[in-house]
Amino acid sequence: MKTSNFFFILCFFALLIFSNTQAMAQDETALRKTHFYIDDKVALQGYDAVSYFDNKPQEGSKKFSYTHLGITYLFVNQANMEKFKQNPSKYEPAYGGWCAYAIGKNAEKVEPNPKTFKIKDGRLLLFYNAFFNNTLDSWNKDEPALYKKSDANWKVIYK
Repeated sequence: MKTSNFFFILCFFALLIFSNTQAMAQDETALRKTHFYIDDKVALQGYDAVSYFDNKPQEGSKKFSYTHLGITYLFVNQANMEKFKQNPSKYEPAYGGWCAYAIGKNAEKVEPNPKTFKIKDGRLLLFYNAFFNNTLDSWNKDEPALYKKSDANWKVIYK
């Protein structure tokens, strides 16, 4: 009798932990969908997240598509998609893929240009670049302060 009670209690707690984990994952997915920059239902305007780390951003293909916690990414090939799957946090863009400069300077979400980027401390940063305004240039002039502010501002935005 004691064994069956222990088993019942153990199963109850396992179910409780599992359901709580599922709810947390759903909350995180909803949060990401709210705050990540998505264009035409994909992140990075369809560019391959892994290709940035080879310093050659390339447009991905719907043939190589992977969704991580609600955010869909495209890749140029199966190898890049597998790299991403192994460690998504390594390749996902900082600040939800929004312009790093705008996040740091004004705590604003501004659409980036997927070809204007920088890898800083192993993180992919994207920048607005249009109408004679390349925010990467402004970022580079005050990078230490803006980088710190971007991280702080993103923590406030990403709630």
